[in-house]
Amino acid sequence: MRMQSESTLFGVKASEGTFNDRAFDSCTFHLDADIASNGSGEAIGISTRPFKFGKADEFQKWKHLAKSLPVRVICTFDVVAASDNKTQLTLVDIKPVERAAPARAAG
Repeated sequence: MRMQSESTLFGVKASEGTFNDRAFDSCTFHLDADIASNGSGEAIGISTRPFKFGKADEFQKWKHLAKSLPVRVICTFDVVAASDNKTQLTLVDIKPVERAAPARAAG
């Protein structure tokens, strides 16, 4: 199932290279996530959660927003049932929220 959601993007990281003779090439988006309370305590506030999307060159599309972070984004996720009555989210698309042009003064 696909789901769209508006979120806040706090950071983007490109990773490319090799480790132990294995190549890697990815881009990671750090989006806001609620901090869940659990049996050992309470929680408030926002944390970030990393989502991989695309390869390292995806970073170039976002680099111009460096001084504007955090920014609002529209994310599309694949939602799949996982074990223990949980769901798994896979980021399949992410775009900055379009900002409306400022209204012109009458004159």
